[in-house]
Amino acid sequence: MQWQGLPLIRKEIVKSMIKQHGLNQKEAAAMMGITPAAVSQYLSRKRGRISIINQDIINEINNSAERIIKKGPKTVTNEICKICHLLRDNGMLTFSAIK
Repeated sequence: MQWQGLPLIRKEIVKSMIKQHGLNQKEAAAMMGITPAAVSQYLSRKRGRISIINQDIINEINNSAERIIKKGPKTVTNEICKICHLLRDNGMLTFSAIK
């Protein structure tokens, strides 16, 4: 089974960058270090099909998007890790070893 956490987190950050912070798709892609095509697929639900509905986590995603915009792409990995840990700590994400 493929782990869906990374596409989910990227999708939610990209959505926040565009809807909450006014970036366009090309700008969001550059900030995240992904292609504009990937951003388009996130927004059209071809990637990262599930969504986060927990408001505390959505707030943290919005904060992460803002930090990435302010500090630049070098912060993407740290921000994704923060959200990943938050999802795990809230029982919304589990990891299994790949054999």
